Amino acid sequence: MAGIAAVWLIFRRAPSLMGWTYDEILFLYGFGLLPMSLFNLLSINLHYFSEIYVVQGKFDRVLLRPVPSLVQVLFEQFRVESLADLALGIAVMLFAAPQIGFEFTGPAIAFMVAATLLGAALYLSIFIGLTAVSFWMEDRVGISPPVYNMMAFGRYPLDIYNTPVKLLLSWVLPFGFAAFYPVAFLLGKEGMAVMAVALPMVVAVFLAISIAAWNRGVRNYSSTGS
Repeated sequence: MAGIAAVWLIFRRAPSLMGWTYDEILFLYGFGLLPMSLFNLLSINLHYFSEIYVVQGKFDRVLLRPVPSLVQVLFEQFRVESLADLALGIAVMLFAAPQIGFEFTGPAIAFMVAATLLGAALYLSIFIGLTAVSFWMEDRVGISPPVYNMMAFGRYPLDIYNTPVKLLLSWVLPFGFAAFYPVAFLLGKEGMAVMAVALPMVVAVFLAISIAAWNRGVRNYSSTGS
């Protein structure tokens, strides 16, 4: 709700922002909550991986089970309350859609479902890669929290940022692909079709990199002996 309030405060002073109206950004923000909620459902163990699994040695037990370690970590527990954001996102989109003339046609819904799942997979792939660093750096906090805070930037039009930030959110930490580019395509923003089509490829690349980093980290892991 704080993010929605921030959007409202911004548009009290300006009718549009880099070609985006208040209701369009509200629609974008609502959609951005969908992949975020699915990611938060599974990611709780990634947030505490360094402290609990590596520093405290819980990962030793994971390695004793005949199930891939990454699967065990992701599905050991769920943050079910994050599904409230899924409901909120859908409600915000339903509210904003009539204001911008957007219709929930069959193809549009199918695209949004696919983009939501791919966006959640993209978030997971990025944070799996960051979590894998814990195998080399036994830090209780890890490097994920600062990056997690940057996810919110992808729920706003990337056009409002300067070029270095836009490149960062597109190709280095491509949070823009989880929300901005799919919504820009849905709303018919110019030149966004190519970026929307690139979403599966971006997910595939980052997922491959993150899984490779995780597997390499597992081979590097040294038991605590506890």
